[in-house]
Amino acid sequence: QVQLVESGGGLVQAGGSLTLSCAASGRTFSTKAMGWFRQAPGKEREFVAAINWSGYNTYYAVSVKGRFTISRDNAKNSVYLQMNSLKPEDTGVYYCAEPPRIVASTSISDYTYWGQGIQVTVSS
Repeated sequence: QVQLVESGGGLVQAGGSLTLSCAASGRTFSTKAMGWFRQAPGKEREFVAAINWSGYNTYYAVSVKGRFTISRDNAKNSVYLQMNSLKPEDTGVYYCAEPPRIVASTSISDYTYWGQGIQVTVSS
């Protein structure tokens, strides 16, 4: 059973930065792609960023490209989301997720395992 646990969320002012971490356990982390999604109040969950198994290929939503960076450390079974120049519209619950594949995906339906989510609030 795969377990994903997010950490690093919180309250930050607009223009600030946060780094989210996701620790994985339960199987060989390095053989799977990983992704980050978010859900704002009253909205559907949306794709934020994804990274393939090796870390060499990354993908971003248009709304975060240039501000967010996804990375991974396979030795630590962890994936990270560095968020810079945060905006109030980045507020939401952030989830890390794993698809049963080595190639990253931007489609929520490709993801099988999900963390419990962590709140990020950006004040104006």
